Amino acid sequence: MKTTTREPNFASKSVPRHLARGALGFGLIAGSIALVPAVGPVALLAAPLSLIAFRGCPTCWTVGLIQTVSRNRLQRTCANGTCTLTTRTRPD
Repeated sequence: MKTTTREPNFASKSVPRHLARGALGFGLIAGSIALVPAVGPVALLAAPLSLIAFRGCPTCWTVGLIQTVSRNRLQRTCANGTCTLTTRTRPD
């Protein structure tokens, strides 16, 4: 009997798209902090927008980057209660 476990998926469709989301998120955080002397505390309102770009926190973004890079390269196989992680063989 094969059982499937739904794990959180933070991956993007492509690595460049994921990196763009990260650049936007980190840019919003850095920009909101850097603009405090010029604009005042209202600049900190941009920081929560980074959570939308990250789809959570920066750690979630990092996990998603790892998932995006490893997608279609690693394969988890479970049999008899034991799971193994192997590299996926690519057809030539």
